[in-house]
Amino acid sequence: MPASRDRALPVAVTLLTGTVALYIALVAFGNITDFGTNQQFVRHVLAMDTTFKGNGLMWRAIESTALQDAAYIGIIVWETVAALVLIAATVLWTGVLRGRRDIRQARWAGTVGLLMILVLFGAGFIGVGGEWFAMWQSENWNGLDAATRVVTLTGIVLVVTHLPSKETAA
Repeated sequence: MPASRDRALPVAVTLLTGTVALYIALVAFGNITDFGTNQQFVRHVLAMDTTFKGNGLMWRAIESTALQDAAYIGIIVWETVAALVLIAATVLWTGVLRGRRDIRQARWAGTVGLLMILVLFGAGFIGVGGEWFAMWQSENWNGLDAATRVVTLTGIVLVVTHLPSKETAA
């Protein structure tokens, strides 16, 4: 068993991965149990109905509520799967701490879950929502600050997950 200072990184990664897992699980749960609130958010962003009037980007708007709702359901499914992957990764990291699991399995599962979050919030919300659908123009339906916080936290956890450790050098 490694000395306690050698266990600091796995402890940190376990707690950080668990934090992101808890966050995204609560997000998914909230979207499932209060479906209508963020459904309206997604509808307004995709419809671009609160962006600057007369902007030349309106051809990008999706006005079909069926397509808007399909996108929202896809987001919820993605969040739910990411939460499950990160919960599994947290369990695997706990196994690493107990000396019962290989760090590579925990790192792999955590990486997959964290990348899922980065793709959703970075590419999906910041890239597609923020730029393609001009969410940045909306005073009422702008989620860029929240998405940026999630990308920042998740990115930091991903970097910490891949720091070299005594376990990975072996």
